[in-house]
Amino acid sequence: MTCSCGQDHRADAKLARPAPGPGQIALSGRLICADAAQLMVVLEFLPAHIALSRAEPGCLFFDIQQTEDPLIWQVEELYSDEAALKAHKARTAASIWAERTAALERDIHLING
Repeated sequence: MTCSCGQDHRADAKLARPAPGPGQIALSGRLICADAAQLMVVLEFLPAHIALSRAEPGCLFFDIQQTEDPLIWQVEELYSDEAALKAHKARTAASIWAERTAALERDIHLING
């Protein structure tokens, strides 16, 4: 499927976040763009956000992929413990990703191991 920007940005593989084990914390949900302008922001800043998140200590899994609806992105994350999740949130809050995507709707749920 081609998105409103004229390209197909979906990854071929489905997300395969492992179930959280004891003490681990997973996040699962959606990032929702209201329009093509928000979509273009995600496309610009998402690669760096994913790379930085995956490099964090305690990040066991991190992926965000476009769904069949090009404005909706599936979010799957797994952290070793609450401290790792808190560190991720702190880093993200101070990032260009947070600044540029603040207006996006997020529907993210916490899953405790």
